[in-house]
Amino acid sequence: MPHSNQAEEAIHEPENGVDLPPSLQLDHGAFIAQLAAFHKERGTTFDPGPRVNNKTMDLQKLYRSVLVDGGYDQVSRTQKAWRKLAHDFHLDAKNGAAYAHQLKTAYYKNLAAFEIRDHHNKTPPPRTILEDLTARGGDLLTRTVQSYRQATVDDAEASGEEGMTTPNGGDRMDVDEPGSGTGRSTRGLRQAPPQRVLFQPDLSSSRQTRTATGHGQSPQPTTAPTSAYLSATTTVPASMPHSIASYEPRPPMPLTLRGVVAPANNSTRFYQQVAQSQRGQKRKAKDMTKPGCGYDGPNIYVRTLQSLRSGIPAEQEYALHHLVKISHERGDKFRFEAFPNLAEALAEYILGITSEYYDIKWKIDYMEADKSINALDGLNGTPGLRERMKSLPRIDVADELETKEKSMHFEKVKEAGLTMRNLSLMEDNARYLSDMAEVRDMLTVVLSLPDDPRLVELKHYMMDIAEMVTRFWVMPQDDPLYRILLDEINRSSDRGAILTCIRAICRISMNLKDNNNLQSVPITVIEKLASYLLLQDEELVGAVLDFLYQYTAVPSNVAILLFYSNNPKYRLAPLMKELCRLLRYGEEEVQTKSLLQQEVPEVSAKSIPEVPNDLLGQLLQMDEPERSNTWLKCVFEEHKDSEITQIALWQAYQTRFTPYSSAGNPNAPGLLPAAEFIKNVSVIFVNANAQVVTGQTSKFIIKGIRARQTPINTRLQPYFRCLWQAPGSSKSCGAFLPKAEDLYYHILTAHIGIARIPEGSESAGKWDQSDAHVVNPSIECHWAHCRRFTHGTPRLQKTKGALAKHIRMHIPSTTPTKSNQTSNRTPTNATRPFVPNTLGPHGSHDPRFLVGADGQPLARTEIDDLGREAVYQNISYFNTPIDEHGDPAGLSLTAVLILRNLARNIPKAADLLSSGDVEIEKASETGLEKWFDFASYNGGAKNGAEWLEEFFGGDVGADLMWCLGFNRVLGGYVADVMGLLRKGKGE
Repeated sequence: MPHSNQAEEAIHEPENGVDLPPSLQLDHGAFIAQLAAFHKERGTTFDPGPRVNNKTMDLQKLYRSVLVDGGYDQVSRTQKAWRKLAHDFHLDAKNGAAYAHQLKTAYYKNLAAFEIRDHHNKTPPPRTILEDLTARGGDLLTRTVQSYRQATVDDAEASGEEGMTTPNGGDRMDVDEPGSGTGRSTRGLRQAPPQRVLFQPDLSSSRQTRTATGHGQSPQPTTAPTSAYLSATTTVPASMPHSIASYEPRPPMPLTLRGVVAPANNSTRFYQQVAQSQRGQKRKAKDMTKPGCGYDGPNIYVRTLQSLRSGIPAEQEYALHHLVKISHERGDKFRFEAFPNLAEALAEYILGITSEYYDIKWKIDYMEADKSINALDGLNGTPGLRERMKSLPRIDVADELETKEKSMHFEKVKEAGLTMRNLSLMEDNARYLSDMAEVRDMLTVVLSLPDDPRLVELKHYMMDIAEMVTRFWVMPQDDPLYRILLDEINRSSDRGAILTCIRAICRISMNLKDNNNLQSVPITVIEKLASYLLLQDEELVGAVLDFLYQYTAVPSNVAILLFYSNNPKYRLAPLMKELCRLLRYGEEEVQTKSLLQQEVPEVSAKSIPEVPNDLLGQLLQMDEPERSNTWLKCVFEEHKDSEITQIALWQAYQTRFTPYSSAGNPNAPGLLPAAEFIKNVSVIFVNANAQVVTGQTSKFIIKGIRARQTPINTRLQPYFRCLWQAPGSSKSCGAFLPKAEDLYYHILTAHIGIARIPEGSESAGKWDQSDAHVVNPSIECHWAHCRRFTHGTPRLQKTKGALAKHIRMHIPSTTPTKSNQTSNRTPTNATRPFVPNTLGPHGSHDPRFLVGADGQPLARTEIDDLGREAVYQNISYFNTPIDEHGDPAGLSLTAVLILRNLARNIPKAADLLSSGDVEIEKASETGLEKWFDFASYNGGAKNGAEWLEEFFGGDVGADLMWCLGFNRVLGGYVADVMGLLRKGKGE
């Protein structure tokens, strides 16, 4: 059962000698079960976890708290006692009264009857007057069917019902007095106040006569007889609240009547009013509404629309001011389709700016009948509008200050453009504008206007509108707006204008099924866009890459790139270089750890290792127990699964130090007693402990330690062990050397037979190399399982000098790292070298699976017992950005997609160039025909494989291979590019 997570801390403890019932000694589950059985027997609904303010109340603790405070009746009588309980249960103090009432109701429904029987040992009242009612008042212990019904009779009589008598106050339920300590005058059973009897005028007498009332006197109302209920003495119960007992109804107010001026009662005044009306002196009406006033009129949207179309400058200024505000604040709610002709009115108003530069006033024709130069086709759009704009005569503008009217006109046109731009950001409005031919003509006209600082803002608005609506248009290569947007990219130096025009072109037909082929794009535009890739402007570079991705998706466009690559100015190589650079844009280094060799666990040594001479000399200079403790650390190590007998450990200690003890040398320290020595083992090795293994013969062991394979020195550094195994011997040399160089010198002198030059010579101390280069077929390397210098190994010069160089691979290059008490592994480069022809099953390097030249498994030797640590390799990857789904994203993705388009379409483009296909001829209509001289063009001699080698060879291929190996995010896309390259080259 869930409990409140905050209500447990502030529960009352028993006090004031209150005897709590045994039920509170039960655990929570038993208490709830007992309470549920009680309600089942009583036939009432039981809620084991009532909720107050979204918190589950613990009924057992609530029961305890109420009993400690005196029970339900006492808590109900005490002022704000339930609110205090709500505070103790950490309910919200802001709504304390409401939560206190909810807490009281929870107790009343679930625990009140249980309290009467469990705590007071009485029979609770029936459910009809307890649980079936709301938590009203108190007196649960004295509530009976008779007293509760009598209290109901009291309420009914207090409300004035006949046939009811008032019983004594003692037989009915208590009612709180105003100002009493309980403070619950509105919560208990109250007496109804005396019923009000409203004043009723006497209607028995009709209109007074003139003789009875006087000529000019108004009749006065007659007071009705006082009701017997008000005049009679009412029995007031002793317990009735003072506010009820002392209640007096308001005195009746006299009804004031005014006489009407008539000939019968005031003939003089009557005839004066008649005369005034005849002379035309009408009485002025108060607050009379003038004709046409008092009506709300049209809303602001309709008002602005009508004002904009009115042609009145003041009204248009009002309309545009409010439309800008509406489009900014309510642009997401304002739809053109809800206000017909608003978009047309804005477009027509914006077109009016043309008259400031050309002697023309546009008119929109919806009948397709007007062929004049100033007519725009409002149904299908105006063909040849770009050329028409170029042919219009310019107006000479005087170089002088601008008039206020002209400046206001420019501002209002910009406001109209801003309004349409803001509203076009909503997709429904953009779709609505795309269906209007006049909007397409408006964009063409405004963007064709001369360069003027006053038009910069307006043109930006038109480009933003074009960006939103071109996705709903199919724009062929001769479309006027399409050509204007390309020209703007080619000639403009405004970053915002270039970026918006690129986006507008890239979005052509985005929401349609038709493809955007981007035909007839001038090569100068491509060259300029490629130069923008050098900029550190992610937004602009991203737009350029989107343009190039769509452009290179068409083979005929790639053919144009190949054709112009013969011109040094328009070579494709710099573009390829920048695309490869962008493959690494935003990369982050990620390191991964891969397993090269698995760990081989070290086995326990078969015998306790000998102490090297240098270490023994240090131990003999120590006193006990330091000497024995140091010896234990250097020769043994902790291992939870190993054990050693106490007698074996004690004998090893005796064997090692008895020759140097006081028995042989009176000045040397003596040995420790056996008990003290065994006790020190548990002090040195924390996890080791002495145990007795019972059986037929009890065995005393030390659990948790084992002998080291290689001892360590006092600085916790392992010694280097010589693993040279002489022919015919079953054991290795086993000598322990403190340094790697000492181990190397030991092998040269003791095993290979290379000696140092003795003293007395000029080369004294150097190695004798007189026979170092003499070939000897019997020379072999006997280091553990090394097979390199075995008999029959081809192409090896078997000399002492070659063997000395070979031995270096078995010697660690540096001193091993410090060992700890729980692990002392032989360094990786000191283990058996890896031999390609000795791999085990599944390529395993485990010595248990190594085989010799004869194919037979090699016998396990001492080197296998040393074990080895796992060998890992850290590989760094340079991954580019990904999206929230883990897929590639950003500039690097678009760059690799462009490379994939080029790898796919260069062979097709080469075929188009070789055959002089019509698509190439159509591309010559861009105004660059001089470059399409097929008679002098020699690029057609190259095939697709040669073009691919030219553009994807060299550094580009190296960059792709690097990305394939080190970029896991783009690896799949680069693999597609490499596959297309192999396919295009016929590999």
